[in-house]
Amino acid sequence: MEKNAAQEKAIHHNQGPMMLLAGPGSGKTTTMTRRVEALIREHRVNPAHILVVTFTKAAAREMKERFLSLCQKSGVKENYQRVTFGTFHGIFYGILRHAYGLTGKNIISEEQRYDMLREIIYKQRIEIEDEKEFFEGLVQEISQVKNNRIPLEHYYSKNCPDEIFRTIYCTYVNRCRQARLLDFDDMLLYCYDLLKKRANILAGWQQKFQYILVDEFQDINQLQYDIVKMLAAPQNNLFIVGDDDQSIYAFRGAKPEIMMHFPKDFPTVRTELLSCNYRSTKKIVEAAGRVISCNKNRFKKKIHTENEEGKPVCIKVFDTQKQEELYVKDCIVKAYQEGCSYEEMAILYRTNSGARFLVETLMEYQIPFQMRDVMPNIYEHWIARNMISYIKLAMGDRSRKEFLQVMNRPNRYISRAALEDTQVSFEALRWYYEGKDWLCDRIDKLEEDLYLLKNMTPYGAINYIRKGIGYDEYLKDYAAYRKLKTEDFYEVLEELAESAKGYKTYPEWFKHMEEYTQNLKEQAKNQPVQRQGVIISTLHSIKGLEFDKVFLMDVNEGTIPYHKAATDSDIEEERRLFYVGMTRARKELSLFFIKERHEKQLEPSRFLKECGWQEEKNGASSN
Repeated sequence: MEKNAAQEKAIHHNQGPMMLLAGPGSGKTTTMTRRVEALIREHRVNPAHILVVTFTKAAAREMKERFLSLCQKSGVKENYQRVTFGTFHGIFYGILRHAYGLTGKNIISEEQRYDMLREIIYKQRIEIEDEKEFFEGLVQEISQVKNNRIPLEHYYSKNCPDEIFRTIYCTYVNRCRQARLLDFDDMLLYCYDLLKKRANILAGWQQKFQYILVDEFQDINQLQYDIVKMLAAPQNNLFIVGDDDQSIYAFRGAKPEIMMHFPKDFPTVRTELLSCNYRSTKKIVEAAGRVISCNKNRFKKKIHTENEEGKPVCIKVFDTQKQEELYVKDCIVKAYQEGCSYEEMAILYRTNSGARFLVETLMEYQIPFQMRDVMPNIYEHWIARNMISYIKLAMGDRSRKEFLQVMNRPNRYISRAALEDTQVSFEALRWYYEGKDWLCDRIDKLEEDLYLLKNMTPYGAINYIRKGIGYDEYLKDYAAYRKLKTEDFYEVLEELAESAKGYKTYPEWFKHMEEYTQNLKEQAKNQPVQRQGVIISTLHSIKGLEFDKVFLMDVNEGTIPYHKAATDSDIEEERRLFYVGMTRARKELSLFFIKERHEKQLEPSRFLKECGWQEEKNGASSN
């Protein structure tokens, strides 16, 4: 890759703050490694005084390897191996380790944290159906409070009643302190407090890290930024590299505003733009540029490429998701026959559950694939387990285990104490509640419902459980308690119903579930070893990668942008996410949307029109 004028200026920049805006495929890693080498070779900076910070261990490792290789080739004689490459958490943990003598034993493991939170929640007597999702949401919220230093009384939980969240948070924090345990967020929080309170320790680290380079700066959160600013002072030899248009981790506390305000925080900053995309064709760069230019909160920039014109961006509509998936399958087969390797093709989704039916299709046609995200198995979802329990009870299973799953979904006010044996008897239940006619009526109704379910198709059974038994109403109440959208729960049921449509009997459907679950486990087990096949990924997980062919699926309103995006700021983040997906493509980009899902009409995404697409009568067009 030839160096351009902007790269040259960035590489040879010496002292003072600098912001390098680096568009997709613009050679930022090359520029950063060359700048570190130039600091040592041209400006005679001691390598031990240089710090390069990235967000992942893999990025830090790659940056270091490329830097060492570059130094060997250019004949740098100094001890260049003393440059520090690391992640935010790694660097901040190192500072804490020196100050407090911490070891690995002081870092709380995921398992320890999970056990601690589960015990706290159990003591709070909170009824949680979707334990996994609840814990994930809880951990994310604890992280937000810590990273943004939000006073607890001013934080309103998205997962559970506010008072319950505050009690969980305080109990968790106190237990960690008593056990001298730190989680990842504590590393930042404690490091900030240490440097803020101990001027002598801060001065020591400022002396150590006189030149600081930060990669992927658009992903930084406020706490990380505040620490970096302290370390860089007073010389402010702070070199930041990033692209505000690719800031897509708001759920982790990343804000493009931090990068936008950088010139105000450092008025003497020099700014350079890496505007040449060395990755994609002109057609792809132009279409992506049209989309991202609709965002208002950004640095205005024009990305260009010297690459070939390339094929127009393909935008295509399908009546159903199945048609969309079969078409993608055909495209992959054709491309592979024409010499494109599977690994040079990527299929991108907004969420990790979006690929479920596609995975079934690829398994069916024996097309190898690899997944960058762990795809949740819908048949293991707690709502699916409830449906399966109802059906098993209808088929004659009377085990206490299955009965407990559904006896109060919807609430029938049946007590666990009424279930004395491992097998449940409706007659025994009636004896237990003798004299409580209203409760006996509910037991009678449940027995009658199970009798009716016995001879239904799986699809019919799901609909009857939802409407006839009242499961939808139960979900509505539970969603309100958990501050979640009822529609998200209904979507799981609709996916299940869609899966059940092709099966006439329960045993057939159960057999399919078993095979699918087994295949998914095999795929996950082989994943780290094989690394072969078409890449299937969410838009969040694909950042930083590139492929010859990219298929972006389900570009519909409600999916991209996601239905949870409520504010203008949320929509801008969704647009950045879409832009990241588009700019992964080197040669060919396909954007697909569908007309209906689960018998509901869908609209094409507003982002398609921003690409320059206009709806045609035949439903397909290119740009």
